[in-house]
Amino acid sequence: MIQNGLHHRSCPLCEGMCGITVTVEGGRAASVRANRQDVWSQGHICPKGTTLGTLHHDPDRLRTPMVRDGNAWKSASWEAAFERLEMLVGGVRNRHGPHAFAAYGGNMAGKDTTLSRYSGLMLATSGIQQIYSSGTVDQHPKNLSAMLMFGNEWKIPIPDLDNTDLFIIFGGNPAASKGSIFSHRDVMGAMRDLRARGGRVIVVDPVRTQTARSADQWIGLRPGSDAAFMLGVAHVLFARDAVRLRHLEGLVEGLESLRDIVGGFSPQSVAAHCGIEAMIIEDLAEELICTERSAIYGRIGTCTQSFGTLASWMIDVLAILTGNLDRRGGSMWSRPVAPLVDMLSMLPAGMPIVMGKSRVRGVPAVLGQFPASCMAEEIATPGPGQIKGLLTFGANPALSAPDSGRLVQALPLLECMVSLDNYLNETTRHAHVILPSPSLLESEHFDMWSWVFCLTSGGHYSPPVFPATGRPEHWRVVTRVGAIIGGQPNADVEAMDDGYFRGLATAHGIDEDMAIEALPERGPTRILDLAIRTGPFGDRFGTLSNGLTLESFRDKPDGLIIAPAIPRAIEGFKTPSGKIEIAPALILSDIHRLEQAVRTNDSSLVLVSRRHLRSLNSWMHNIDTLVKGKERCTLQMHSTDAATHGLVNGEMVALSSVAGEIVVPLETNDDIRPGVVSMPHGWGHGDPQTRLGVAQAHAGSNTNILSPGTMVDVISGNAVLNGIPVRVTKADLPSGNEFGAAI
Repeated sequence: MIQNGLHHRSCPLCEGMCGITVTVEGGRAASVRANRQDVWSQGHICPKGTTLGTLHHDPDRLRTPMVRDGNAWKSASWEAAFERLEMLVGGVRNRHGPHAFAAYGGNMAGKDTTLSRYSGLMLATSGIQQIYSSGTVDQHPKNLSAMLMFGNEWKIPIPDLDNTDLFIIFGGNPAASKGSIFSHRDVMGAMRDLRARGGRVIVVDPVRTQTARSADQWIGLRPGSDAAFMLGVAHVLFARDAVRLRHLEGLVEGLESLRDIVGGFSPQSVAAHCGIEAMIIEDLAEELICTERSAIYGRIGTCTQSFGTLASWMIDVLAILTGNLDRRGGSMWSRPVAPLVDMLSMLPAGMPIVMGKSRVRGVPAVLGQFPASCMAEEIATPGPGQIKGLLTFGANPALSAPDSGRLVQALPLLECMVSLDNYLNETTRHAHVILPSPSLLESEHFDMWSWVFCLTSGGHYSPPVFPATGRPEHWRVVTRVGAIIGGQPNADVEAMDDGYFRGLATAHGIDEDMAIEALPERGPTRILDLAIRTGPFGDRFGTLSNGLTLESFRDKPDGLIIAPAIPRAIEGFKTPSGKIEIAPALILSDIHRLEQAVRTNDSSLVLVSRRHLRSLNSWMHNIDTLVKGKERCTLQMHSTDAATHGLVNGEMVALSSVAGEIVVPLETNDDIRPGVVSMPHGWGHGDPQTRLGVAQAHAGSNTNILSPGTMVDVISGNAVLNGIPVRVTKADLPSGNEFGAAI
C-alpha cells in the first residue's frame, strides 16, 4: 500500500549519499528535496537527486518483462519471459556448449540493492567464464594497484580533505562528479574551507575545469603524462633526501627498487613529455616536502589513460613517500559499518591476479575480468569459444564501452541475450528478453559502495517508498537467471539463497545454523544485516554488547554516524610480504613502455572526456529537467587550435580517430590546453529502436565510437578514453544527415 506523506531516503546515485525527503501525494512522488536533518549530508544535494521521483514515474521505464520476436517487442508475464529465456539458453548450450556465454555488468548494478548483493551468486551459478564490466572502462587500474600494493582491490586510500593542509587532484572534477571513489558530503565546500584555513588546492588536468577554477593552482598537464609527472616528483623527493615514511617505517617493502626506478625520471627529462616546465614539477615536490599534511587524489583522468595503472600507483606512492598514507590529514582507509564489498567482492582464495587469455586478441583477464574492449571481437569472430549468449545487468555498453560502433554491429549476431535493465536502450534493444528491476524508490537502500570510500563510519537505511507489486522478489529473478544460464532451470532458488547466506556466514566466523535461525527471511536484507553484525561495530549475533544490527538503523530516518576513520596499517596487509608493496613487479614491468613514451613526444591532437553535474554516464538523459537548456554534447577546443584548423565556434565539425568518425558542434573554450579537445561521455541516443523519448530528442554524439578497442592500459586492460589521437575538420554533411550521427 502506498503511504502518502514524507519519506526519508539516502540518494543512491553517487558517492555523495545525499539525504533526501520524498513527499508522496495521491500515490505519486510530488517532490524530492534535500534533508537538512540528515546526519551525513546535512542538506547537501545535487540536481540528479531531485529527479528520483521523475525516474520512478518515467513512462519509458519498463514495468513488465519484454520479449522480442524479430524486431517487435511485446510485454510478457514473468513466467513467459523465463520460459523464453530457458528455450534460448538451452539452444545455445546444446549447439555451442556451456561456455559460449558472457556477462557484462554496469555501474548501475551497484545502485540496485539486489544486484549489488546477488550478482556474484548469479555469475557463479551461471558458470560464465567470460566476464566484462564497466570497471575496465573507468577504474580497473585503481583496483589493480590497490590489490598489488595492499592485497585488496578495494583497499583504496581516501583523501582526508577535512583535515589536510594541501589537496592535490589529478584527473578529477568533483564539481561535476562530487567525488568518484571518494565519498564526501560536499567536496567543493570542503575545498573552500581548506583554503579559508590557509591550505592550498592544486588541480592537475589538461582542462581548467570548474574544480580547477576553484583551486589555488592549475597545472595543465598533457593527457597521459600523469605517471611521468609524479615519477618526476618522486625523483626530487629521493634526490633531496626528503623521503619520510614516518609511522610507516618498517611497513614498506621495495623502497630501494623504487629509488632505482625514479632515478631515470628527473623533472628535466619528463618535462617535455608532460608539456610543462621542469620547475613546476620541482615546485610541487618542494611544496610536498614543506607541507605537514597533504592529501593526493586521482580519479577517472588517471585511470582512463594509456598509463592508467602507473598513474594510479603513483598517487599512493607519493602519499607513502611523504608519510601521508594512513594518517589524519593525508589518505586513509575506511571502516564501513557494513563491509559488503569485502564480503561479496573479493577474488576467490588462490585466484591469480592475472589469468587466462582472451580468445581473439590474447589479452589476459585481470582481477577476474577481461577488458570491455574485447567483447565485440569475441562475439563477431567465428570459431570455438565464440560468444553466442550474453547477460547484461545495469549496463549500456553500446554507448559506454570503447569501440562501441563495432559492438553495436556485433550484438545482433548473438543467439541469446538477456538484460536486467529498466529501459529499452541502445544495448537492451538487441536483447531477446529484458527483465526489469524495481525502481530506486521501490527498493530498500543501504549504500554498499559509497561507505567503503568514506572516512566516516555510519549508515542510512531507507525502506521502499512504493511497493514493488505485480512482480517476483528481485533476488528471486536474479538468482533464477543465473540458474537458467547454468543449465539448472528448475533449481530451488530458496535453497540456493540459503546456501549462499550460509557460506557468507561461515566465511565470517558465524555459525551458519545460528545465523539462519536469527535471520530467516530470505533476500538482500538479511545479507545486509549479516554484514552489519559481523562488521567492525557489529554485535556478532549477540556476543558483543552494544554492537550494531540492522535494527539499529531502522528507527534512524536521518541516518546514524558511528566514528571517524582511524589509522589501519598496523592491521597488516594481505600481500606476499605482509607489508605495503611499494614496487610491485607487475607495475614495474610497464616502466619501459613509459620510458619510450617520454622519449617520443607525439604532437597529435588528442581527445579527452568530460563530465557534467546533470549527467550520469549514459544514464538519466531521459529526464527533461536534466537535459534541457544549453547543448552540452559539444566538442570543446582552444581558440588557437580552432583558428589553426580554420574552424569557427558553433559550426558542425567532423571528429575522427582510427576507430570512427562523428559529427558534433564546436565550442571554443580557452580553459582547455592547446592540442587537446574534449567531449562528454555517454551520449549518442539517436537509435530509433530504443524507447527513450526525451533522450532521443537530445541525442548528442557517442564519443566511444572514437575509442579504439585495442587502445588500453597494458597492465590492467582498462580502456583509454583520455589521450586518443584525433582529427577535426569542418563537417561535410550529406543531405538528411542528422545531428550526432556517426558518418
